[in-house]
Amino acid sequence: MAGHGGARNRSGPHPSANSARSDARDIRAKRLPVGGWEGDFPPLSELMPDATEREGVVWAEIWRTPQAAEWVREQWRWRVVAMYVRWSVRAEDPEATAATINAATRLADQIGLTPAGLKENGWLIVADDAASNPDQQAKQKTAVSKGTSRTNGGGKRMTAVRGRRD
Repeated sequence: MAGHGGARNRSGPHPSANSARSDARDIRAKRLPVGGWEGDFPPLSELMPDATEREGVVWAEIWRTPQAAEWVREQWRWRVVAMYVRWSVRAEDPEATAATINAATRLADQIGLTPAGLKENGWLIVADDAASNPDQQAKQKTAVSKGTSRTNGGGKRMTAVRGRRD
């Protein structure tokens, strides 16, 4: 009776990069460059010798995304990226079936091209200047000075008061 129970992909909540527990376990989101990958990428012909011209165009386009900065380090993922390209081109056809579109969507999740995929891979796309951006610094300063606010489960607001001990 194999295959019963056990952890599954997307089972339960993912670790939050913003929680104290994740800080304690040193879980942080991998930051991807908002400008995308600018380096070299593998030729599609090595992974799919029968690739079409359209697949080549899509391949070149997605290797300029922020996610490609991680793919280039994970050679094992290149074939999945290539399969995403094939299925996404097939999904462009007006006569594409729901199964074809679903396959493209699932592969997009696996390689981090969707918000759910980014979260599943533990990736975060951030601007390179986010830390030095005056608007971001002002928002952070305001959030810290106001303290944090949350509900107690009954809908009543609770606010942390800094520097006070009872």
